Amino acid sequence: MADPTATPAVPDDEQVLAETRRWIERAVIGLNLCPVAKAVYVKNQVRLVVSRARHLDGFLDDLDRELDLLKSTPTEQIDTTLLIHPTLFPDFFVFNDFLDVVDEVIDEHGLEGEIQVAPFHPAFQFEGTEPGDIGNATNWAPYPTLHLLREASIDRAVASGDSAETIVERNVQTLERLGHEGWQKVLRGS
Repeated sequence: MADPTATPAVPDDEQVLAETRRWIERAVIGLNLCPVAKAVYVKNQVRLVVSRARHLDGFLDDLDRELDLLKSTPTEQIDTTLLIHPTLFPDFFVFNDFLDVVDEVIDEHGLEGEIQVAPFHPAFQFEGTEPGDIGNATNWAPYPTLHLLREASIDRAVASGDSAETIVERNVQTLERLGHEGWQKVLRGS
């Protein structure tokens, strides 16, 4: 029997990256939750970075580095970055509040209108929904993640014919059809 007082094992970077890739491949691409994800993913233009910062200031330093890298790297090399932290934000509401700081950092880098941040968290909850509402799964990820997207990528998605609102509505409908059991099957690959 496992010791109930034991601290859960902290996943290593390989595990964090493997679980994140599996989520991208099975859920984000597999369910077409993001219309441009597959194209950039198969071209290896998605950068996955695991932060091991021990506090928020260190995580902000990691965010600064990734924003600088995106700013100075052509889209053909890196279209988007997922900055993942497996342990710093166990509470969704703390993570959600932190997004205000992230927006300020984007402004400080002069990237407003160029880079947007899409938040993902295992307990993500849209305002006005219940914690386990399956519609929230559009933003559920294995670990707290900041998706640093170029605005040009968003423009490409919208140019494909669907507005951002239409994409969100379609995603919620897909998840409602799947339900919790179907969502788990997608993540397991069964």
